Order: sequence, then C-alpha cells, then structure tokens
Amino acid sequence: MADKKPTLLIVEDDEGLQAQLKWAYEDFEVVIAGDRDAAIAALRSEMPAVVTLDLGLPPDPDGTIEGFAVLDAIMELKPDTKVIVASGHGARESALQAIERGAYDFYQKPVDIDALGLIVRRAYNLHLIEAENRRLTAHASEDKTVLGKLVTGAPEMVKVARTIERVASTSVSVMLLGASGTGKELLAQGLHDASDRSEGPFVAINCAAIPENLLESELFGHEKGAFTGAVKTTEGKIESANGGTLFLDEVGDIPLPLQVKLLRFLQERTIERIGGRKTISVDTRIVCATHQDLEAMIGAGTFREDLFYRLAEIVVRIPGLVERHGDAILLAKVFLKRFSKEMNPSVTGFAPDALTAIDTHDWPGNVRELENRVKRAVIMADGKLVSAEDLDFNDEDDESADVLNLKSAREQADRRVIRHALARSEGNISNSAKMLGISRPTLYDLLKQYDLHA
Repeated sequence: MADKKPTLLIVEDDEGLQAQLKWAYEDFEVVIAGDRDAAIAALRSEMPAVVTLDLGLPPDPDGTIEGFAVLDAIMELKPDTKVIVASGHGARESALQAIERGAYDFYQKPVDIDALGLIVRRAYNLHLIEAENRRLTAHASEDKTVLGKLVTGAPEMVKVARTIERVASTSVSVMLLGASGTGKELLAQGLHDASDRSEGPFVAINCAAIPENLLESELFGHEKGAFTGAVKTTEGKIESANGGTLFLDEVGDIPLPLQVKLLRFLQERTIERIGGRKTISVDTRIVCATHQDLEAMIGAGTFREDLFYRLAEIVVRIPGLVERHGDAILLAKVFLKRFSKEMNPSVTGFAPDALTAIDTHDWPGNVRELENRVKRAVIMADGKLVSAEDLDFNDEDDESADVLNLKSAREQADRRVIRHALARSEGNISNSAKMLGISRPTLYDLLKQYDLHA
C-alpha cells in the first residue's frame, strides 16, 4: 500500500480556479473549501499541514474581512498549520497583516500554479521539520533522562550516571572530576536524590566564588561576636547540610589552613564554629568537584594528600560535551523548549543549518556554553526556527587549522566525522556507514582503531 499523501486544503471561492488547483498538485491530497464554514470543517476533519487561503471569500468577496477571519480561526485551532495567503486586494498591506497574524507566506494574484506549488512544497517540508523538532523535544527529557534530571543519550554519560547510582546508597565521599560546565552540580544533586539522604537538605557551595577570609565562616559558621560584623550566631554550610549532602564545588580552591580544618571534620565528624568552644556533631555526606588537577597540586604542595584521599574515596570522571555523541542536539532541544516557553513562544525548533552547527561545534564551554547560546538564540530569533546565525558561532575557533602533522590531522578529521555520523544516526552502525560512504566492517575497524563507541 502506497504511503498516504499529505493533505493540502485550498480555500478558494472561484470554481474555475478550484478545479485548476485541485488537479495541479499530484503529490498532495487536495481538499477544496469555498467559504469560512467549509474551511473550518475541513480543517477539523482533515488536519491539513498546508492551507492556501484566498482572502476574498463570500459574503465579502471584494474585501479581506472573511479571509482574515478564517486565518485567525486556523491559527487558534491548529497553529502549526502553514497558511499561504493569496489575494489581489491591497497586496502589500494584506501581506504584512497576514504575516503578523500567523500566515507562513503570501502570494499575490493572479495565481501562477508552478510558483505557488513551490511555496506549498517548501511550506510542507518546513512543517515536517517543525513536527519532528516537536516530537524529539517532547520526548527528549522523558526518553533520555537518567539519574533524576540528567538528560543524555550518550553511552559515556549513561555510564557515569550508573556509577553514581551504585555509590549513592553508600556513605563514601565522591569526587567529580570534569571541565567547567559539564554538569557536576547536577550530578551531585542526582547522587543526593538517589541516596537514603534524599529527604535531608542538599547544600551547595562554590569554594572559588567566596573570598578566602570568608570561606571558613561559610563552611563552619560563627558565634555572635566572633569578629567584626558577626551580629548573630550563624550556622555554616556543613552544619546546614546535617542529615543530607554538602556539595563542595571547586574544592581545589580551598586554602591550605582551611584544608586542615576540613580534614579534621571528615575524620571526626564534628565541627567548631568560629569563636565557639562547643564541639558539634554533624552527619553530613561530602560530594566535591573540581576541574583542577589535584594530583599535580599535591606535588606542588598546594593541596593536602591526606585530604585528597578522604574526599576521593570514589572518583568519577565526567566527559566533556564534545565526547558525548548526540547530546549537544538532544540538550539543545530541551533548552529551546524551556527558553521559548519563558521568553519567545513563537520559536518552535531549530533550522537545519542550526542543527548542523550545533552538531559540529567543539563546545569548549560544555553544557553551560550550549545553554547560554540557545538562550540567546531564542531571544534573538525572528522566525519560528532558530538559525545558525542566531547561535552566534565564531568560525575562528576551528582548532584543526593548528594541526600541521598530516597523520594527526587525518585522524582528527576521521574522529570528528565519525562522531557526527553516529550522533545523527543515533548510534545506528548501518546508517552511519551509509552516511560515511563506507562498509559496516570498515566502520567497525575505525571505531576500534580510534576507541570510539556507537
């Protein structure tokens, strides 16, 4: 059985033009309506992807009132419909008004069948792209969510999530190692939520964002009068997280004197507030994160080795976004859905050039960079689809130009193209091989050679 043709609704009161248009587009199932009531009835029953609409409809064939009423009704009932407005009445003014009210395009009479056909097919192709964007975005967080709120389809990140789930039920300290913007706090929150401490507080502190002279007070708290400005007794973050989890982000920025006090807490599970003499027992689990090389800092004498081993009972390394095949597009669609709802509801998805740009970018700033670019693009987008230009990529960041060794350049190019093919085919080896123009055995050999995973 042949695939069902897409439906094209033609709203036109001229019977001669009706007959001419009905048989002009063999790749569409054409439905004709001659007035507002028939048009709305056909819209409800046929759910057409594309509508051509004559603004001059009875009982106002010489005006535009009735036609605009139909346009408004279509936008209210099925706003994803691509409406192409045709009229000979005050063409420029009607065109501007039609676009403002949601029409996809405008065509001035007399109708050129071939030219209008191109517009119709272009509109239908855009409708398909937007529908696919909505489908993927709608299911992205449902189908690709692991460890609570972490959205991923990449095997590398699924492995990280599974590791965290395994250690969540234990009391061991966990250290998350990864570049800035890879989602360390989200993973720490996921670990807390999956643990038996989930009913307790999750407290996060960025050790790099607090001046050294204030960090001790932030962590351990202080008694009233302990120093100038201490007008009341204040709990520190460690104490606030009692019964729950404390997330120490950028733990490598803790100064050496404070590292000694933190080590004492980890050994004895008690603290003393600044200016206090009372020992306070605290049941707080520590999860920490850093992008720094702590082992190198230990060698340089800027980080205590005994503290490292207390904090790093379990070490989890988080891959950068460029290593997480397919996640850039997946996450971009999740961010677009969130930001368009908040900031620009007319934006419904990404144009093909934007998806290609997202897929091929190296993402040095990882997920945080992606989130910021999508937010900006949603705000700046003029149409329904975010373009590559809206994402504001700078072509000068192509690092491949710095590679002078031919073998290295070839390997770098191979890795990049293979990763992109795997991402676009969602890990399907056969489809990836077809995209790359090679056989499946050859692709398997390359995957093994470059230590890549489908």
